[in-house]
Amino acid sequence: MRLELVKRPQHSVLFSAISPLIALALTMVAGAIMFSILGKNPLDALYYYFIDPLRETWSLHELTIKAAPLILIAVGLSVCFLSNNWNIGAEGQFIAGAVAGSMLPVVFPDFQTWLVLPLMLVMGVAGGAAYAAVPAFLKARFNTNEILTSLMLVYVAQLFLDWIVRGPWRDPGGMNFPETRDFHAFAILPELMPSAGRANWGIVFAILAALVLWFILRKTRKGFEIRVLGQSPRAGRFAGFSSSRMVMVAFLISGGLAGLAGISEVAGAIGQLQPSISPGYGFTAIIVAFLGRLNPLGIVAAGFVLALSYLGGEAAQISLGLSDKAARAFQGMLLFFVLGCDTLIHYKIRLAGRSVRGGEATKNA
Repeated sequence: MRLELVKRPQHSVLFSAISPLIALALTMVAGAIMFSILGKNPLDALYYYFIDPLRETWSLHELTIKAAPLILIAVGLSVCFLSNNWNIGAEGQFIAGAVAGSMLPVVFPDFQTWLVLPLMLVMGVAGGAAYAAVPAFLKARFNTNEILTSLMLVYVAQLFLDWIVRGPWRDPGGMNFPETRDFHAFAILPELMPSAGRANWGIVFAILAALVLWFILRKTRKGFEIRVLGQSPRAGRFAGFSSSRMVMVAFLISGGLAGLAGISEVAGAIGQLQPSISPGYGFTAIIVAFLGRLNPLGIVAAGFVLALSYLGGEAAQISLGLSDKAARAFQGMLLFFVLGCDTLIHYKIRLAGRSVRGGEATKNA
């Protein structure tokens, strides 16, 4: 006897629409249980996670800073996932974009003009896209598993960043700390409302990217091609669409947006390169993409929800003494319930019959 998943002939449109809300509710219930086991008051923990970060204006600005890279990366990942290309290495592409875009203010600090920031953004996009092109080429040319190659490249990028800020790009006047020189004024992403908080143009880039990709996916032939190849590669080939070309296009879009997120982060919230520039945005963006149902507009809302979990996790760590591992586990629960709800909405669990050997024995008898 065994359990197997059987695709439902029809699935509930209502439950498909509210699946993210169900997943969020289940996450809160499971999180409350986890907090209780850890000896914390679950109501206090959920308060610090979801309410406390929304009480102050400066905290709302911090929310947009956290949400911007999540939305940018997740919108790009949605193109990959919809086309059935599993880019798990957005974290590495985020770092690659940050490093490539930081070259101007770090290596050429005397080059100070209004052109610096636009060039940094372009170089960040190019860096992220180039890094994503590696697993894309390997899959298109050699049919290599893109999950493994893109994931392994994350660690290469992290180690390269750590080496470069401790070695050739280390600030000569930085008291031997592993960081680059501070970016000059022409290399800093402007803040939207400096008097109220630190929110910068990164959130504008994120929302614009979501709107543009929503239009492409819903209203253009290229969007139709992405969906067809993702749902039925065989039908796509009959329609004359190239799977290999789509692999490259999807990865370049995804990597470019991750690179833009990377350079926006270091040119905005951080202001320099450091050994660690991301708390795991590239991996959390996978949760954002699925929570938003791979719809760019839904991803915007999901990005703010996960950004809230980042700020709430920090608040819970400070106020309740939770570990950062517990905060990450809470985010992991959300991904688990999102995927679980979607699976059970589209599939039903069936208890299969006897094994083949048992069936043969019955027949021979």
